Amino acid sequence: MSEQASKANAPSRELLEKLFKTAYKIRVFETEGIKLYRQGLIRGYFHPYLGQEGIATGVCAALSEGDYIASTHRGHGHCIAWGADVKRMVAELLQKDTGYCKGYGGSMHIADISVGNLGANGIVGAGTPLGVGAALANQIKGNDAVTVTFTTDGASNNGTFMESLNLAAIWNLNFVLVIENNQYAVSTRIEESTRETDLYKRGIALGVESHLVDGNDPIAVHELMQDAVAKCRRGEGPIVIEARTYRHMGHHVNDPGKYMPADKLAYYKERDPVDRARNALAEMGGATAAEIEAIENEIKQEFEEAVEFSKASGEVSVAEFRQFADAY
Repeated sequence: MSEQASKANAPSRELLEKLFKTAYKIRVFETEGIKLYRQGLIRGYFHPYLGQEGIATGVCAALSEGDYIASTHRGHGHCIAWGADVKRMVAELLQKDTGYCKGYGGSMHIADISVGNLGANGIVGAGTPLGVGAALANQIKGNDAVTVTFTTDGASNNGTFMESLNLAAIWNLNFVLVIENNQYAVSTRIEESTRETDLYKRGIALGVESHLVDGNDPIAVHELMQDAVAKCRRGEGPIVIEARTYRHMGHHVNDPGKYMPADKLAYYKERDPVDRARNALAEMGGATAAEIEAIENEIKQEFEEAVEFSKASGEVSVAEFRQFADAY
C-alpha cells in the first residue's frame, strides 16, 4: 500500500486524539491511584488496569450514547473509557460521599446506571448475565442499543459464560462479549486452566461470530468493535471478541507478580498500549511533541484536582449508612 493510500485510510486526528487521551487518563488514574493506596487512603483491594488500557479505550470509543457496559473487578479503565467523572471516581475509591456510590462501593463496585454503566463487579463472571439481561431488555423495548460485557479469561471457565452467551445467541441479542485475556486468573496461567487457550473459539461452538484481536493495539480493537457494533445494530449479534493482553503487574496492588516470566512481561511492555496510542497520534495524526505534552499535563492536572476534591469531601455518617443498609 502506498503512503498516500495508507494516510487516506488512517483514523481521523479526532479519533486518534480521543484514543490517546483515554488510554493515558487510565494510565494516570491507575499509577496515581496506587500511590493513594500506599498512603492508606484507599481501603480494600485495588486491581490496576495497567497494560490493558487499549481494550477499554478501543471498545468504548466505538459505542454511542444509549448503549450499555458491564464491567469486572478490574473496572477503573472501563469506567474512564465510558466517560466517567474522575473526581467522582477518586471520591468513590476514597470512600467519600461525593463518589459514584457515596463511597459504599469502592474500587470494585463503581457504577452509574444513569448513563448505562451497569458497574464493576467483585464476583468473577457475574457481569455476563447482567449484560445479557440488559441486552434482552433493550430488545423488548425495541431499540437498537448495544450492550458490552467485559469479562476475563478466568471468568470464561465460569458456568455463567456459556449459559449467558448461549441465551444471547438463541435470542439474537445486540450483545458483545469482550474477553480481556491477560493470561492469568489471579496467578493461574491460562494453560493450567483450559486445554483450548484460544478463548474466542468458545463462541464459535455456540454459533456466535467470534474474533481474536491484539488487545494492546487500541486502533485494532476500535476497528473490530466498530464492525461488531454495526452488525449488532443490524440484528446480527451477538459477537465475541477475545482481546489478548498482559498485565504490567500482579493481580492486585499487593501482588508482586513474581510468577510472571520477565521475558514475557518485557515483550508486552514493548507493545505498551499507551505508547502505541501516543505514537499513532504523532505519526498518523500529525500531533507535535508539544501538543502531546499539553494533553498529558492537562490529564495529570485533572487527576490532581480530583484528589483535592475527594480529600475535601465528607464521608457518609454511621446513621446514614445504617439507614441505607436497612433499606436492603
